[in-house]
Amino acid sequence: MVKHLHIIGICGTAMAGIAALAQESGWRVSGSDAGVYPPMSDFLAERAIPVAEGFRPENLHPVPDLVVVGNAISRGNPELEALMDSDIPFVSGPEWLFQQVLQGRHPVVVTGTHGKTTTTSLMARVWEEAGWGAGFLIGGIPLDFGFGARAPQGPWMVIEGDEYDTAFFDKRPKFLHYRPRTLILHNLEYDHADIYPDLESIRVQFRLLLRTVPSSGLILANGDDPEIEALLSHAHSRVIRYGLEAPHPFSAHLDQEDGRVWTLLREGRPLFTVTWNATGRHNVMNGLAVAAAALCHGMDPLRVRDGLAAFRGVARRLQLRFEIRSVAVYDDFAHHPTAIDTTLRGLRASVGEARIWVILEPRSNTMRRRIHQERLAPALAAADRVVLARPAARGLAADDLLDVEAVVETINRDRPVSGHEPRALVVDGAAETVAYLQERLRPGDRVVVMSNGGFDGIHERLRVMLSQGG
Repeated sequence: MVKHLHIIGICGTAMAGIAALAQESGWRVSGSDAGVYPPMSDFLAERAIPVAEGFRPENLHPVPDLVVVGNAISRGNPELEALMDSDIPFVSGPEWLFQQVLQGRHPVVVTGTHGKTTTTSLMARVWEEAGWGAGFLIGGIPLDFGFGARAPQGPWMVIEGDEYDTAFFDKRPKFLHYRPRTLILHNLEYDHADIYPDLESIRVQFRLLLRTVPSSGLILANGDDPEIEALLSHAHSRVIRYGLEAPHPFSAHLDQEDGRVWTLLREGRPLFTVTWNATGRHNVMNGLAVAAAALCHGMDPLRVRDGLAAFRGVARRLQLRFEIRSVAVYDDFAHHPTAIDTTLRGLRASVGEARIWVILEPRSNTMRRRIHQERLAPALAAADRVVLARPAARGLAADDLLDVEAVVETINRDRPVSGHEPRALVVDGAAETVAYLQERLRPGDRVVVMSNGGFDGIHERLRVMLSQGG
């Protein structure tokens, strides 16, 4: 008899991925969410997974065999309250994933503050090139596949290891459920200010993660990151380092400054050269982590090289959305000053002297706060012009909210431009942004929209404006 799985909060990236995995594993899947919208609504519709709009008790009829509760669902949600008053069993998404998919397999888990989605997507592509039949669960859409989840065809399962909490009833990080046999420790900084009070509280969770790796397992560690290096004394399994700043077992030489051509070195000896479309030192680090994992598990080096070279990228990671009248418009899922800095440096190395505009919407729970107030202006140094949106308070006190005027003042003071117009300014929304750009964009400009949301459809607004001739 086919079992029925219902997912409350199904349109989150991870929950939609779990829905697809469950369906591929033989479950009948349904779900509910509020504000159902693309791309996840399209992803689920393509798989004929029914999604109820809104959270209501009647969504639990007919009665499912099991309910997965998404981590965005809180007490007071009417569907959750009806579930808890019933006898229907429920679990978190990570718990379901371990019980139904990971147990008895080889989970390869990618962790870190930055680069998880790209590195996991890249790993899925390399494993695909080698014919190793890996399943994957990724918090984004890898362009090589067009979807972020697939059931494994063998022992391998590649997972993005998120340190965010699991569910309303389980405040542990998601990655503590995955029990990796291979773990990538990519980098570690302070993030997720809505659930972690300080960096030390995040370090504690990573130390616990290291305890879940068996002694026969493998840890691939970024040897250039002091925070990662400090964690390694807590490891109980083999550790192999990779990086660009020292002669680690796996390192790389950048044959082009923009990172489009680089040579992988194993124990200091050239193994192969990668030519790909990715840019920036941060993406070379992503490639190094994946190559180290693949080679340590015996993958043919030429398969590794070809998989890296074939990688098409990830949606919303400096993704070129369109080019009209020689103005290129990109979409980037910016959420942290370090990510902003490395992304813009990579683009600058690629486009040379072309003028780079950054449209930044501080939207995440961390970016809206003043935690990174002093770091934001330096992170934008590679941009020629900056348009900074005023963040929504959403419950934050004025003293806690990012002071965008101060950021703009710092940019304009430290890096003034000739003429009467400022290098940076504050706007109240997408409409004001497009109106400002209308008379100022010129052929050859690169416009990077940085937001973890849609910023009120700004890409389409820019497309229309440029198509109409500015």
